[in-house]
Amino acid sequence: MSFPDIRPRRLRRTPAIRRLVEENRLAPSELVLPLFLKEGLAEPKPIKSMPGVLQHTRDSLRKAAAEAVAAGVGGLMLFGVPEDANKDATGSAGLDPDGILNVGLRDLRAEVGDNTVIMSDLCLDEFTSHGHCGVLAADGSVDNDATLVIYADMAIAQVEAGAHMVGPSGMMDGQIGVVRKALDGAGHQDISILAYSAKYASAFFGPFRDAVESSLDGDRRQYQQDPANAREALREVELDVAEGADIVMVKPGLPYLDIISAIRDRVNVPVAAYQVSGEYAMVEAAAANGWIDRERAILESLTALKRAGSQITLTYWATEVAVLLRDRY
Repeated sequence: MSFPDIRPRRLRRTPAIRRLVEENRLAPSELVLPLFLKEGLAEPKPIKSMPGVLQHTRDSLRKAAAEAVAAGVGGLMLFGVPEDANKDATGSAGLDPDGILNVGLRDLRAEVGDNTVIMSDLCLDEFTSHGHCGVLAADGSVDNDATLVIYADMAIAQVEAGAHMVGPSGMMDGQIGVVRKALDGAGHQDISILAYSAKYASAFFGPFRDAVESSLDGDRRQYQQDPANAREALREVELDVAEGADIVMVKPGLPYLDIISAIRDRVNVPVAAYQVSGEYAMVEAAAANGWIDRERAILESLTALKRAGSQITLTYWATEVAVLLRDRY
């Protein structure tokens, strides 16, 4: 018998050797925790389809933010969930300084200051009575350019409430350029934009709609990307960078590893990924049934996103994983 002269297994032999040669190592500072603040709650409310994730009260939001910062989490992305009575056709509660999202941003800034990056979801879907990401034209389609006018004002409101970074997520054409111009014109040249550049019309968003109590009837395929398309994502990313995006993001994460990798090779700005609600729910459900090792699956999925090229990852496990990584290394 002949035996191999080259033995890659030598570098897998012990945990210490594996740590030494690890090519991609997760860090708490690259994780971002999405948070949901629900208007009118007396106590935190569990989200059924996302075990372990809550709709927060103002008090519990501040507590969760402080815990995340103490664990070393790199950022917080806030979503506001208004009461149905405060939703309307134009999503006006999203611009209101006393609306739930802007109140929450002020609370976060008061609680954690500049010790982490406070990010705000810049979109209208949570605030509109019809659940779409923009205002509707007479024929029922989303009016792209009318929506941009609102996004510009919404961005300024969020920054004035305390956001360090805004995240336009509506997939409207020209949204990054309009938001950048509005921020600069209001004296906020130093505020960063995290662009949801390749946001797909995905089935994996299902549990998120429970989290934000979406009023959507129908779907968002007329403005979110077709899951079949890859080159289109590169075009969207290049447009966003040209318009002033500081970071570009792919959403969802794991089903689009090829997109993350292609974008990483194409641009010179940081690339982010959003490990969305459906990805989270599948792992939690499988683990609850004893079908997979929960902790290993979480870390493996996040490592896959990083290996593909994600420098920043939004994940509902951010605080838990930050603690795991601190103990692991």
